[in-house]
Amino acid sequence: MIISRLRPMASQAKRLYVQLMMEVVGRAMEAISQFDEQVQSEVSLLPEGFLFEMKIMPNGPALVMCKQSDGSLSYAGSQGPRDPDLSIQFKHLQHAFLVLSFQEKTAVAFANDRILVDGDLSIAIRMTRVLNHLEAYILPKLLAERAVKEYPSSLKLPHKLIHAARVYLKVATNFVDTARSS
Repeated sequence: MIISRLRPMASQAKRLYVQLMMEVVGRAMEAISQFDEQVQSEVSLLPEGFLFEMKIMPNGPALVMCKQSDGSLSYAGSQGPRDPDLSIQFKHLQHAFLVLSFQEKTAVAFANDRILVDGDLSIAIRMTRVLNHLEAYILPKLLAERAVKEYPSSLKLPHKLIHAARVYLKVATNFVDTARSS
């Protein structure tokens, strides 16, 4: 009886967690694209105005990123102004929860057929590299090793801390600015 009452609460908690993580990841991708050379190199090959979406099927949380004219990415929230050029879709909230709680790597989720890609697969791989690069910087090494396919051996602690601080500061500033404008 208690389990039947707790199950909907657990599902709601997972949904809220995934929604929050989508917002954090979107804002963090925007932040790192403004100063990280490797991310800028990956994004530079995308056409201006390129829309990238990551969402949970059918109507779950989502994030939408748009490539700006200056070459950076901009977080557009959960809804884009038009259909995305690339959509990465988790088939179920539980699948997204496994990836966003760093219990499963994105590559493993894809291999286990938990993710659909609608768009150019080579661009999807490029965007996955951007996400992996971001995770390597902003997560503690133990979590990052669980989240990314291969943790970069060249990533040293001082460099990681400086980049992570810059990303977290921009994410926090973005959240505050959003709260002020609401």
